[in-house]
Amino acid sequence: MNYNEKVKICVDRLKHSKKIFVITGAGVSAESGIPTFRGKDGYWKNQSPQKLASPEGFAEDPKLVWEWYDYRRRLIKGCEPNPAHYSLSKLERKYDHFLIATQNVDGLHQRASSLNVVEIHGSIWEVKCTKDGKVEKNTETPLKELPLRCSCGALMRPNVVWFGETLPEKQLREIYDFIKTGDVDFTFIIGTSALFYYIIDWAQTVKNYGSFLVEINLDNTAISSIADIVFLNQAGIILPEITKQFI
Repeated sequence: MNYNEKVKICVDRLKHSKKIFVITGAGVSAESGIPTFRGKDGYWKNQSPQKLASPEGFAEDPKLVWEWYDYRRRLIKGCEPNPAHYSLSKLERKYDHFLIATQNVDGLHQRASSLNVVEIHGSIWEVKCTKDGKVEKNTETPLKELPLRCSCGALMRPNVVWFGETLPEKQLREIYDFIKTGDVDFTFIIGTSALFYYIIDWAQTVKNYGSFLVEINLDNTAISSIADIVFLNQAGIILPEITKQFI
């Protein structure tokens, strides 16, 4: 099946679908110039991501961790949503039931005007008090005070999921409530290496219920074998073409 045939099938399927589920990973953000922070890009000042993004690393040196997150926030603020983000936003407007579950913490889906976004790893633009768990929005860049402190005097931490931590219950519940009814017609899995068990579980769940599964990634993953269609290309190339023909 060639590229044009794949696009046509996706468009036809979307036209006959009422409920759309989308999973996005770091590959989508990478097309906006945001480093993945895994592999060689994850090292900063010779520190590994595990040390800079873990409860243990934060307890040992909160200032260092906050310096890294301040650096990340400044990088992200200088980036813009790409055609993949905007294409998903356009698609969302055509459906009453549309959900994006993203592994990304950068907020680019929302900046592209997507409304129904579940951030399963949290948001880099939110901070959480280490004493009472209170969450606040904070978009200041650069941060004036490092490490950041709450008004109560306790340390604040980025409201993101670190190594060794579990996914937030509220966000998980929202996703499972969306897919467990078994009526998701079409599922996109975009820019994720699918190394996490829950990504595979969500894909397998909707597939078992009969959802049409489309993967867009630069390389094959554990999901490729169960996908109905696989595009080995950038999402910023594939999604605009599908959206243009659909809309």
